[in-house]
Amino acid sequence: MSNESALSAAGDAKGPRYVWREPVRGSYPPPGIMRLAGLERLRRWPAEGPLPPLTHLTGARPIAVGDGTAEATMPASPWLVNSAGVIGGGTLAILADIAFGCAAETRLPPATPYTTAELSLTFLRPTPIGAELHAHGQAIHVGGTIGLTEAFVLGPGDRLIAHGTSRLALLPKLEDVPELPEGTPQPSEGLRALEPMTSRPVASEPIDQSQWSARSGAEVLADQISGALPSPPLHYLTGLTLREAADGRAMMTLPASEWLASPTGLLQGGAIAMHADTTMQSAVVSIAPAGTAVAGLDLKVNYLRPGVADGRELTARAEVVHAGRTLAITRAEIRNADDKPIALATGSSIFLPGRPASLGEGEFPGAAGEAAPADSR
Repeated sequence: MSNESALSAAGDAKGPRYVWREPVRGSYPPPGIMRLAGLERLRRWPAEGPLPPLTHLTGARPIAVGDGTAEATMPASPWLVNSAGVIGGGTLAILADIAFGCAAETRLPPATPYTTAELSLTFLRPTPIGAELHAHGQAIHVGGTIGLTEAFVLGPGDRLIAHGTSRLALLPKLEDVPELPEGTPQPSEGLRALEPMTSRPVASEPIDQSQWSARSGAEVLADQISGALPSPPLHYLTGLTLREAADGRAMMTLPASEWLASPTGLLQGGAIAMHADTTMQSAVVSIAPAGTAVAGLDLKVNYLRPGVADGRELTARAEVVHAGRTLAITRAEIRNADDKPIALATGSSIFLPGRPASLGEGEFPGAAGEAAPADSR
């Protein structure tokens, strides 16, 4: 029985387990909101207007904006955990992308749409599961066609977890923007209470450390694909599924579900980054010896075309292009169901012998000024 078939049977016996298969919650601002300048519409809508599906799924949302600044929050829920028991760096892109985009949007005139063209993140330490994460975004430059922003992702005690930058493409001004409907939300001092889908009891657990200690990464992932070992919570939340992993290559599919849609109604750039990063990490794990953890150090994604939330599968294929004793460099391509590329990604990861698969605590070697061991092979 395949991995997905086995888990579907288990879910049918115990009730609904696949969150992404449930009816989508949330909706989108009316087109007329674009009559407002970016700062004004951001001050109105997250507070009182409809929240997009991605916010209802993960809890990720903006909570404060200023002139060229934005703050967003997301709970580091156990639902976001991968097979190793880690919230992958790419998953943080869901939060960071909100801060990136909103920081630039505060400086946009009315009727000016934008899209993420490039996203880069550097990861400094593991994400503490159960914490409330914050991302602070700042506009570096907002011109006529390009916006540049940066963001800091912080955990408890304002400890820096990740830092990144983003390049935004500012699109031609919209024509014939409709009037705002009556009853359009007005600015509010507070945010509504929200119970995202990730506030439920988690549907599964990561693979036990005993498996990672005794067996190679390739062996563990092969058993997960076959259904002999469980899929992680992130699979049940989003449908992200490992299909292949061996010899430095991996393939994962992700339903282009409306649950992953931003306020534009398209797939959020951060969700696409999560898909690419998780696939690249699986490729690296497939060459990791027993008892060796893998930590992502950085991620860069270039977006080629919008991801449409049509429910069909996206496919990411990743390969390790260089692996030394310490570092691995990977690349990935994501294609939509029509076999058109929508994103290209690259990343680097570090092998950590003797460290638990869940990474424990502490900075990643080489990530924040600590020199990594010489890497050659």
